[in-house]
Amino acid sequence: MKAARYYDRGDIRIEDIPEPTLEPGTVGIDIAYCGICGSDLHEYLEGPIFVPPAGHPHPISGESAPVTMGHEMSGVVNAVGEGVTDLAVGDRVVVEPYILGEDVDTSTENDAYHLSPNMTFIGLGGGGGGLSEKIVVKRRWVHPVGDIPLDEAALIEPLSVGYHAFKRSGGKAGDVALITGAGPIGLLTAAVLKAEGITVAISEPSPLRRSKALETGVADHVFDPREVDVVAKVRELTGRGADIAFECTSVQPALDTLFEAVKPTGVIVVVSIWGKPATLDMQHLVLKEVDLRGTIAYVNSHPETIALVKSGKVDLKPFITATIGLDDLVEKGFDTLINRNETAVKILVDPRL
Repeated sequence: MKAARYYDRGDIRIEDIPEPTLEPGTVGIDIAYCGICGSDLHEYLEGPIFVPPAGHPHPISGESAPVTMGHEMSGVVNAVGEGVTDLAVGDRVVVEPYILGEDVDTSTENDAYHLSPNMTFIGLGGGGGGLSEKIVVKRRWVHPVGDIPLDEAALIEPLSVGYHAFKRSGGKAGDVALITGAGPIGLLTAAVLKAEGITVAISEPSPLRRSKALETGVADHVFDPREVDVVAKVRELTGRGADIAFECTSVQPALDTLFEAVKPTGVIVVVSIWGKPATLDMQHLVLKEVDLRGTIAYVNSHPETIALVKSGKVDLKPFITATIGLDDLVEKGFDTLINRNETAVKILVDPRL
């Protein structure tokens, strides 16, 4: 089968590899769509980060580069392994793409399995990936999506990132939130916040992305930080500052803006993956008693996120701006998102093209 294989920084190859083997307790899936994630771009530009370098196998997956990429995937069940009785061939599903140690409690009662030692992700740390034609995944990580269209379902994974970030913030209906960055994660975080009854303001320099935030209805207010004083605008709206804020850019000025824009005792959640160290004005943190919180991926988030989409509170279709084939992954996918990211939001890969 055809798959996108990560060898090293700047080196991704489309290759023919053997199909994965079904084992007891696993589910075989024909990939329908897989999104290109910002984490994939970081690996391409600055990695390996999550990808274990060649010759240095990951302690859980046992794999090292080259690995098959892709973790924002949807598909159709093509086989179920021995012991899997609650899924059937033909079911439409998404994958919660974790690779965790066998000793980790992955039950719904554990709200920290995503923080277990050596945690990594399918499509980064090994285990196959969604940028391929087929994958085999442990039953625990497969979530049925019912009648959600499969292209939209490929956005369940990044939407779950936004949902977990919302949960980390402690936000509630009636709050005012400021998001820096209207890329895919910023927009999808905004979609969750709006669904939860929160007023959303977004700071974003790209005209296309500002337009997308307004067209999709996920933002109540959109500011161009090159043209207006975002902090002043937020204070005009709120009086004291934003209740909660989300950093979705990995850009230093955006983080600085949030510290000035949140109210005293406000909460800032850092959602983006940073490829370099950031600086922090500790006086802003101390004198305003700001809560600075990290967030990584999701934990027990997929069922609630899927329910938001099924209920109609979140519409994912407007965020899909292109669909390409595997052969065009680097030229029309990565290159666009790296060098012309103001022209696209979420690019999906259809391995059947």
